[in-house]
Amino acid sequence: MRNEVQTNLQFVDLLNQWDPLHLVNGDYETEIADTIQAVYELDEPKMLAERIQAIYEFSFEKVIPMQACLQVAKELLVIKANQSCSL
Repeated sequence: MRNEVQTNLQFVDLLNQWDPLHLVNGDYETEIADTIQAVYELDEPKMLAERIQAIYEFSFEKVIPMQACLQVAKELLVIKANQSCSL
């Protein structure tokens, strides 16, 4: 499996596990896709966290605390860094 596909699957797994709004079925497909795009565009945790917060707020009209967004942003960037190191 290509590294990029593997990395994207890791992003999806992490974001599904995160479940910031505690949805029973975890209907976050659109938000996960938008977040993965943001991960490829941004390298700074705070900027990524702000984008993640905005993505979920736009969809659900609920604000996820910045600290939670920052934590997941850092984890996503670690996955991204590991992918680029393995090339």
